[in-house]
Amino acid sequence: KQAERLLIRDRPIDYRTGVFASEVTPGIPGEKPVTIKMIDAKTKEHVETLEVDACMVATGRVPNTANMGLEEIGVATQRGFVAVNEKMQVLTSHEDGQVVPNVWCIGDANGKMMLAHAASAQGISAVENICGRAHAVNHDAVPAACFTHPEISMVGPTEEQCVEKAAKEGWTLGKSQGSFRANSKALAEGEGNGMAKVLFNKETGKVVAVHIIGLHAADLIQECANAVAAGTTVQELSMMVHTHPTLSEVMDEAFKGAVGMSSH
Repeated sequence: KQAERLLIRDRPIDYRTGVFASEVTPGIPGEKPVTIKMIDAKTKEHVETLEVDACMVATGRVPNTANMGLEEIGVATQRGFVAVNEKMQVLTSHEDGQVVPNVWCIGDANGKMMLAHAASAQGISAVENICGRAHAVNHDAVPAACFTHPEISMVGPTEEQCVEKAAKEGWTLGKSQGSFRANSKALAEGEGNGMAKVLFNKETGKVVAVHIIGLHAADLIQECANAVAAGTTVQELSMMVHTHPTLSEVMDEAFKGAVGMSSH
């Protein structure tokens, strides 16, 4: 809802949710429009046909693993994705697969997290394991960002996933927020919209996930990713000094709020 309010609602954008574009028929500039058939995401029934000047098709990415001879070494892919274990060693299948000796797979091809920096981390990890230094990438500590205006960033599970995780593992989920509206630098730049949400384990104090929308959210998430990776607690983070005046104080407000403190 926050993203919808900040990114779409105040802009001249007509949008649809809960539907898929099932068919796109190219048009001819100046003669006939592009037509897009829309179907309900659940029932798959036709609900609307749009006529537009142009259509940008952004259907995502697929792994480029065909014709590599994977079948010859006993590897069965799933929609093109190669199964790997925590050491990036290739497995014969996604279900109870066996390790294929001397074969590793990193990046988009394994589908664990289709981000450039995640692929780089996996590559480093694979080399460490090849050299006999055991290592596993903690994908819950890998940050991600959407370079919209304002930016969106996150690390760790969604709030819904955190709720499920807490219930399953038997711990209490805590939540604290920081606002860009109270941040002097954000206000000085005319970018007071946005918030940061910290989700943490109330028993241990460890940060589980952080979600940010606002000015330079993609930069602010790194401190949070480091906290998740290092197992830093909100108690420790709340006592760390943040430079004034900077956007990092949005996180300071959230960390302090998690332990009942005020940043002002």
